[in-house]
Amino acid sequence: MTKQDISQLFPAGTRTFTEGRITFFEVQASDIVRVTKDMTTEKEWVFKLMTATDERTENGCFKIWYVFGNQTQQRFVIFFSILRDTLEFPSITGHLYEAWNYERRIHTFFGLTPVGHPDLRPLILHENWPEDVFPLRKDFDGTKRPADAHGTYTFQKVKGEGIYEIPVGPVHAGIIEPGHFRFSVAGESIVSLEARLGFTHKGSEKLFETLPLESKLKLSEKISGDSSFSHSLAFCQAVETLGDMIVPKRAQMLRVVYAELERLANHFGDIGAMMMDTGFNFGGAHGARIRERVLQMNEKLTGSRFLRGVNMLSGVTKDITDEKKNILLDFLSDIKRDFSEIIDVAENSTSLLNRMKETGMIGSRIATKYGVLGVAGRAIGRSIDTRRDYPYAGYEEVKLGEIPFETTGDVYARFHIRIKEAYISMRIIEETLASLPEGSIILERSPVSLKKNAVAIGMVEGWRGEIIYFVATDATGTISRVMPRDPSFVNWSLLHEAATDNVVPDFPLINKSFNLSYSGNDL
Repeated sequence: MTKQDISQLFPAGTRTFTEGRITFFEVQASDIVRVTKDMTTEKEWVFKLMTATDERTENGCFKIWYVFGNQTQQRFVIFFSILRDTLEFPSITGHLYEAWNYERRIHTFFGLTPVGHPDLRPLILHENWPEDVFPLRKDFDGTKRPADAHGTYTFQKVKGEGIYEIPVGPVHAGIIEPGHFRFSVAGESIVSLEARLGFTHKGSEKLFETLPLESKLKLSEKISGDSSFSHSLAFCQAVETLGDMIVPKRAQMLRVVYAELERLANHFGDIGAMMMDTGFNFGGAHGARIRERVLQMNEKLTGSRFLRGVNMLSGVTKDITDEKKNILLDFLSDIKRDFSEIIDVAENSTSLLNRMKETGMIGSRIATKYGVLGVAGRAIGRSIDTRRDYPYAGYEEVKLGEIPFETTGDVYARFHIRIKEAYISMRIIEETLASLPEGSIILERSPVSLKKNAVAIGMVEGWRGEIIYFVATDATGTISRVMPRDPSFVNWSLLHEAATDNVVPDFPLINKSFNLSYSGNDL
C-alpha cells in the first residue's frame, strides 16, 4: 500500500504532509477504527506504537498518534486524531491487540478514554496515585507530589476447584528490579499469570518535558541502564532528524561498533544466567565472566562500562585509535575462542538441554497477536531486525547476513538465538573496524535549531529488540514530548502466555529467557 493507496482511505481534502521518511495523515476520530483496520490487513505495514500529546495551550486539543512502519519501503505512516471538546477516542484493540497497553497508558497518564477498551485499570501508576491526576498533561507540576490516594488494584481471578494463588514479589531474592507476579495454579501447573509492574516508575516522560537538551540525552541513557547506548542512539537519531544534523561517516561506523559491544555484553550475560537458572553452574559462572570482560573493554575504550556519555548529537565523543583498534581485535579473537569452548560444553549437557527444550513455549499466532519483538520474536520465526529493516547509523554498509531465527519458541530457541547473535556481533565489529573511514567523529556544532511543530522517529535494534523514540516539538522548536518505547513494554504483555501450562519452578528460567527490563517498561 503506497502513500497514494493510503490516501484513498480518506475523504478528499484530508490533511496530509510528508517529512523525510514519514507521511502524516490527519484522521477523524470516528474514522480511526476503519483506517487502522485497513492498514493491518496490509502485511507490509506494521504497527509500531501509539501515544498522545497535550497541545491544549497551543492548539486547544489533545492528539492521539498511531505509528506504522513499512520495512520494504523503509518508511513510516503516522495517523493523528485531534480531540477537541472531548476526552474520548475509539479503542482499536478489537482488531489490533498490540494497542491494548498503549491505550491503557494514554488513559492512565493523559486521562483520555479509549471507548470500547475492556480493561482500563491503571497501568504503571499504582493505587496510591489519585485517579483524577494525569501526570503527562502539561498543567501537571512534576515537581510536586500529589496527595496519596487509597485505591485498590484488583488482580484477575481464576476460579475452579483446586485453583490457588501464589504471590511472588515485588521484592525478590537477588539484585533484580522489583515486580509482582500473581500465579494461579492447579497442582504444580500454572493456569494464569498476571505481572504487576510500575515499581520503578521514575517520571521519565515528564522529565523529558522540562530538562535542557543535554540533560534529555543523559536521561535517555538511564531509561534502561543495560541499554544505555542504544536508548541514547535512538534519541539522538530522532533529534538529529528534527535538526537536519549530519553525522560524520566515521561516527556512524563507530556507533555500530559500540552498539554491537553493548549487544555482546548482554547476550553473554543472558546466556550465562539462563544456564545458571537450570542449575548448570559452570555455564552461569563463565557467562558472567565473559560479560565482565566485555564491560571492562568498554571502559578501556570509552571510560564507561555501559557506554554512557559516548553518543552526542551529530556524532560520538569517543574515537577508537589504531592502537585501541588492535587491542579490540585481539580481544575479540580471544573471547570468541573462550565463548566457543563454553558453548561446546553446554551443548553436550543433556540436563541443561532437557530443562530448556519445550519450556516456556509461545506459538506463532500468539507472537503475531502481541507483536513480539527482538530475540523472543526471532525465536518463533519472526524475521525482524531494525538494523536490516530500517538501517540506521552505519548499518547500511554492514553485511548483516541472514537474520538468525528459530521456530520452536521455547527457552532453548531464545538461548540459541542469543548464541548466534553473539557470533554475528563479533563479526560485525571486526569487519567494521577493518573498514573504519578516516575523518571527524562529531559535526562542528552550532546552536541546535529544531523544526517547529514537528515529529520524528528514532529506531534502534537494541539487544532485547526494537527501541523507538517518538519526539515532538512545539511552535518554538522546543522538544515538548518524548515517548521512549523499550521492547520490554511489548514483550512483558505476553510473558503470561509463555508461563501458562508450565510448572512454577520453571518460571525463573522462562522469565530469564526473555530478560525484560522493569525500568524500561515503567519509565
